[in-house]
Amino acid sequence: MLYTPFYNPEKSYEENFEQGPFGAFADEIVFGDQGKPRYDFFGYKVFSPFGIPAGPLINSDFCKGAFGKGFDLCVYKTVRSGIFPCHPHPNILRISVDGDLTLEKAQGSLTADHNYGEPLSITNSFGVPSKEPRLWQEDVRKAVSYAKEGQVLVLSFMGTVYEHETLEGFIGDYARAARLAKDSGARVLEMNLSCPNIGDEGLVCYNLNTTEKICEAVRHDIGDTPLILKVGFYKNESDIRRLVEIAEKYAQGIAAINTIQATILDPMGNQALPGPNRIKSGVCGASIKWAGLEMVKKLVKARGEVKADFKIIGVGGVMNVDDFFEYRAAGADFVMSATGAMWNPYLAKEIKERLR
Repeated sequence: MLYTPFYNPEKSYEENFEQGPFGAFADEIVFGDQGKPRYDFFGYKVFSPFGIPAGPLINSDFCKGAFGKGFDLCVYKTVRSGIFPCHPHPNILRISVDGDLTLEKAQGSLTADHNYGEPLSITNSFGVPSKEPRLWQEDVRKAVSYAKEGQVLVLSFMGTVYEHETLEGFIGDYARAARLAKDSGARVLEMNLSCPNIGDEGLVCYNLNTTEKICEAVRHDIGDTPLILKVGFYKNESDIRRLVEIAEKYAQGIAAINTIQATILDPMGNQALPGPNRIKSGVCGASIKWAGLEMVKKLVKARGEVKADFKIIGVGGVMNVDDFFEYRAAGADFVMSATGAMWNPYLAKEIKERLR
């Protein structure tokens, strides 16, 4: 069943930021937990190994709503070392996909509209907007304060590719954003590596040499603060093994996956999302669950081969309680849901009822 989404896709990012959250996240009804938290999340005890990943929790008000509805692991939307604008509205559209969005299907085009229904897949294209660091640091501190016993606020951050940027400058900006993130008071940090790289090289996480250099610089600057690496889908197991080796050296967790990119068109066959460089956009929701599950299984295998001890956070297509348990059976230590949680504010409550 789809409820009123707590992020309204019919409103602009700015309107959501100022007026949201919506639906049940705004009703001020708080769900409590019984007993003591029993799951260890990077040294912090939580009531459930479930939460919302970086994306829809765009400020402290959204985090407050999520904590209140029992989402114990909340990732504050990715921040940067400087101001960065949001892509033009619309930023979210429903996507028509017949079954799974395989890598082969993603080479073609998908049709977008506003008719949100089940099974639900969406595209989201925000451009990772960020406020001035002084403002988001203050807001993150508020978000941290909203976490009750058995809950943790995670802060996602990333580096920015500026015009005529050098690799050294890009790495330095990741480290700068990491320092600012640590100073905000978040207990756990997540580094977004599933974003554009220097030039036209794709996602940062796919350039493993650059990934390792960034991880080394960030670890140096954040000390012993727990660090999660957020990555995309890898096709080659050799790349996954290299990623696992990097994580073992510099991080405490890997979160996978983000989205699968595809060309997004409107029903008339035109570019659905206005503006330059938006013909392709990430797809999330039910149609990418296969990819998230596959990544979890491959990460579990590689982790065992390397004899590493980092945690695996499964993300992608978690739309209901059964999806959560399918991820756990695949080996995910923690599970997160963005699209599913957006349209079902009671998903954490439903999962906790089965966990008892």
